[in-house]
Amino acid sequence: MSRAEKISAVILAGGQGRRMGGVDKGLVELQGRPMVEWVLERLRPQVDEIAINANQNQERYRAFGVPVFADAIGGFAGPLAGLHAGLGQANHPLVVTAPCDSPFLPTDLVARLADALARQGADLAVAHTFDQAHPVFCLCRREVLPHLEAFLSAGGRKIDRWYETLKVVSVQFDDQEDAFRNINTREELGALETPDAG
Repeated sequence: MSRAEKISAVILAGGQGRRMGGVDKGLVELQGRPMVEWVLERLRPQVDEIAINANQNQERYRAFGVPVFADAIGGFAGPLAGLHAGLGQANHPLVVTAPCDSPFLPTDLVARLADALARQGADLAVAHTFDQAHPVFCLCRREVLPHLEAFLSAGGRKIDRWYETLKVVSVQFDDQEDAFRNINTREELGALETPDAG
């Protein structure tokens, strides 16, 4: 795919971290660094601009030197609300999302999603490992924003349900299954605290 189509990235850090005791997961430290810093390090070289979607602790997120914005709709409405806000903020025609709690995401994530999106002429490309979808790792066209806006306005919140209304291409990452591990609990965090865990 030609990089004439520039790509914006949005790190989704807008959740409440309920399974980790209500803490802001992106700011939880893994091996001495906030998890969002790991994600930034992996994702930044793959895109033309990067921002963080966060509904709390915005000043702390701004300290990482990237734009930070909240959901445009209230009530911690989930990853679709973060994507919705990101599509509205993006300066480029393609927008990729990744969660703040997956510190080992693939270094070729964007290239592989973008290639499949272009080849299939799809609205959205989503990562899979074997038969497992990873819907918050997606690349979509900014022009789907009005469609998403209508879905959210009608009360839709489930990311899979919205995907069913679009032309979606699945992109297999079976060779990097561990790259999509997300850290939801203190136990999962503890299991990765040894420096060679990733």
